[in-house]
Amino acid sequence: MRIGIIGAGQLGQMLGYAASELGHKCYYLDPSDAPPAAKAGPVIQAAFDDRVALTILAEKCDVLTYEFENVPVEALQDLNDKVPVYPPPDALRLAQDRMTEKRLFERLDIPLQKYHQIDSMDDLIQAIESIGLPLVIKTRRMGYDGKGQFVLQNEEQVGAAWQELGGQALIAEQWINFDYEVSAIGVRSANGDIATYCLTHNEHADGILRVSRAPVADESLTHSATTYLRAMLESLEYVGVLALELFVVGDELLANEFAPRVHNSGHWTIEGAQTSQFSNHILAMTNATPGSTATVGHAGMVNLIGTIPDAARELGDGALHDYGKSARPGRKLGHITVVANSAEGRDTLIERINQCVT
Repeated sequence: MRIGIIGAGQLGQMLGYAASELGHKCYYLDPSDAPPAAKAGPVIQAAFDDRVALTILAEKCDVLTYEFENVPVEALQDLNDKVPVYPPPDALRLAQDRMTEKRLFERLDIPLQKYHQIDSMDDLIQAIESIGLPLVIKTRRMGYDGKGQFVLQNEEQVGAAWQELGGQALIAEQWINFDYEVSAIGVRSANGDIATYCLTHNEHADGILRVSRAPVADESLTHSATTYLRAMLESLEYVGVLALELFVVGDELLANEFAPRVHNSGHWTIEGAQTSQFSNHILAMTNATPGSTATVGHAGMVNLIGTIPDAARELGDGALHDYGKSARPGRKLGHITVVANSAEGRDTLIERINQCVT
């Protein structure tokens, strides 16, 4: 099949490699001059909201997908009349706004922290009164990797928070002293078949994912997360891979956010699962049954942020995935995945890599 992908970054690149292995061809739309996915297929260089370019992409392809959330939903809905768009545009619409995302979690009985809609300074004061401090103030749209956020520790910071983020739709979220974060990743095919991966333990710094480890050896947490994930996949009549991020608080889970796409925390599946998240996304879109999501050992992933040191390239431990991007502070340039026979062996490899990249 001919698969159109809106966005030609590293996720598009890895989707393209997976599609090629499965006998499909990918076409992309991206405004960048030399995006990573250009190595995996032809790129139409145009803005993501260019209706003419989107129509040309749709005419070239049998099915469309996207690699990031900030795609105009209205444009996708128009294209959906011409060619199937997966995941469904309505899932993207819900994920693009933190308020609609929270309401989806509530509708599906997925636990989450307290929150409050912020449209004015008075709303912010009310949020402090109803939820308490500290609070996390976030933009409702367009935030990622820790951007568009302000941690409000005391009332003296209200003016600074409003000066930094005011004038746009905001949400206040209860501060959660969580033990750690996990992501539940699953896939649903166009035929309704569902497969889920083991839970992944995530470690962040400066709002950016740094390390992922799988599996999380907690059957109770895995059961709860999988239940929530399946509820989302079925309710949304979803097609493709979906990632649900959750906070672990004791023996409970609280939803943080979801991504209607392949996800950074699932990169370990390329080497660490029988079928990667990228291959399963392609299989789901092309009316095929998802492949096995079973792990092939204890897997881990280290993101390479800002630079890829020579020491990391020469290390020889794990599989290096270089996206081909130019170096820039805070930019995801690649990742290294490792697989070992034990959690201890995996963690030793991760520590060795971290010593090279920090």
